[in-house]
Amino acid sequence: MDKGNKIYVAGHRGMVGSALIRKLLSEGYEHIITRTSSELDLRSQLDVANFFVEEQPDYVFLAAAKVGGIIANNTFRAEFLYDNLMIQNNVIHQSYLAKVKKLMFLGSSCIYPKMAPQPLREDALLTGLLEPTNEPYAIAKIAGMKMCDAYRDQYGCNFISVMPTNLYGPNDNYDLKNSHVLPALIRKFHEAKTNSQQKVEIWGTGSPKREFMHVDDLASACFFLMQHFDEPGFVNIGVGKDVSIKDLAMLIKTIVGFEGELTYDTSKPDGTPRKLMDVSKLESLGFKYKIELEEGIRSVYSDYLKQVQ
Repeated sequence: MDKGNKIYVAGHRGMVGSALIRKLLSEGYEHIITRTSSELDLRSQLDVANFFVEEQPDYVFLAAAKVGGIIANNTFRAEFLYDNLMIQNNVIHQSYLAKVKKLMFLGSSCIYPKMAPQPLREDALLTGLLEPTNEPYAIAKIAGMKMCDAYRDQYGCNFISVMPTNLYGPNDNYDLKNSHVLPALIRKFHEAKTNSQQKVEIWGTGSPKREFMHVDDLASACFFLMQHFDEPGFVNIGVGKDVSIKDLAMLIKTIVGFEGELTYDTSKPDGTPRKLMDVSKLESLGFKYKIELEEGIRSVYSDYLKQVQ
């Protein structure tokens, strides 16, 4: 990518999209194109076609998607399938028609089979059944990655796909009903400390392990791959190591300064025992993350304090 290129970041107000914007600006890219969902409905074929004719972007980061937690995924199954298929179909097809130099499509770790061997390798895709609760979203994301490959095969488009692990960072969601575990724990511990509570309850046994990557590291990886990866298939983006929910909770407890005790509601489900990415492909290309978990959580909690004060 040259500094003078026009770069369209779809989904720029989300956690991933906003991190991509920060990275591009820090690298000196000023010709960044954005549209809010009220300005451009990516589900509308005509609107997206008109947008690409008008703007003629050189590069596209496709980070726009309908997202939500497990309850939303399982409740609005038709919407998650339809909206995500329409968004990616329109953006990918119009990128082809507009002769975009390169497009990056961002997937999701839910694309992997529920019982895929750990750590999750790229070649595990489509080797087993998906987790039923988020199957519509996963199928849409798989279709997007396959669409990029198909447009590469048939039309010679340089469309690539990446698959991020669990993310955290600025612009995260702290709603206790539908946020992910790390921001939810930050809020729980902060409110417990503020309200002088004696204990914080953790769902499940605390034994499941999860991998967490700061979204700024993801943005750096995407920027790197946009310049150094031009192949079919996709690349896992992660840190290559995980932490138990119990150890994560203890770390956040220390950072927040909560002095009460932890209790575990073992009547609540643990979910998948482990969800770790194999990042050997990413590292072989020359990229490795920089932000360690404790450093990242301290930074995120500092930002969170500014929001709630």
